[in-house]
Formats: sequence, C-alpha cells, structure tokens
Amino acid sequence: MLDWVAMAEDYLTSAFIRLRQRLKRVSDRIVPKRIDAEDVLQDAFVRLWEKQYPLASEKEAEALLGRAVRNASLNERRRKGTTVLDSEVPEDPPDMEEKELLYEEMHTKIKTELTDLQRYILEEKEYRGRTLEDIARELGMESAAVRMQLSRARKTLRNALSHDR
Repeated sequence: MLDWVAMAEDYLTSAFIRLRQRLKRVSDRIVPKRIDAEDVLQDAFVRLWEKQYPLASEKEAEALLGRAVRNASLNERRRKGTTVLDSEVPEDPPDMEEKELLYEEMHTKIKTELTDLQRYILEEKEYRGRTLEDIARELGMESAAVRMQLSRARKTLRNALSHDR
C-alpha cells in the first residue's frame, strides 16, 4: 500500500523528516513559546510544499528548509511583539549524522505508531499531494473523517517524537 522508499526520494519531505528536531530547536530558540515554535515549523514546511520548488538535491532542500523555518520563526516573534537578538538566531548547518538518526527515527515512528490507514492518508496527502476529498472518495470515507485521521497521525508522530526527547 505504501512506498516509503519513494517518499524518501522526495528531497523536501526527506530533508524535513530527517531535520525536523533540529529545525524545531532552531525555532524554539527564536519563538517565545514552544507550541508556537511547533506551529511555525509545520507552517513553514506546508508553505514550501505547496509552492513545489524545483529542488535539484536534498542539500538544496535542507538549505531552503533552514532559511524558511528561521525566517518564519523571526516573523512569528516579531508578530508577537518581542525583539530578536542576533545571538538568539542560530546559523549553524545540521550535522549529517544527526540528520540520518532523525530520518531513521521518523521512519520508525511512522511504521510503528501509525495505523495502515493513517500511513496511507499521510503519504497520499503529504507526498503525493492529493486532496483530502480525492483520498476520501478513493477510500469511501467522508472528507472530515480523512482529515481527522491525518490530524491524529500527525499528533501521534509529534507525541511519539517528543516523548523520546
């Protein structure tokens, strides 16, 4: 049903999965509230995903994600009315070994924590770019039910990853 190898080939998704915790730490250091930092991280990824940048490599995707999360975090902090000190804005590139560990961790969590239905919906929506309505029609479900399954899948992954930290 799912081809996670194909998912890993997508530069943006693969880079996001592997760098997620690192990117979150970047956002956490800039945005005042931890919950806001998580939202900023997810919003930055979704915005990049929707724009479908023509990326030539995973390294290019990593750089794009890093800039997007950093800039979105700075914008959120400014929006909340707090000043940003240069010393609070991290610039260092992600460590390759850490990226590989994060990717493996996410891959394992997807396989072990999600139901088959949740994995399928997550892949179809995030990797293949299908609409919730299309997925719902294919599965014979209501769009709201598909949206709920996707939301639960994301929440399950967030919780599983945060409990490991």
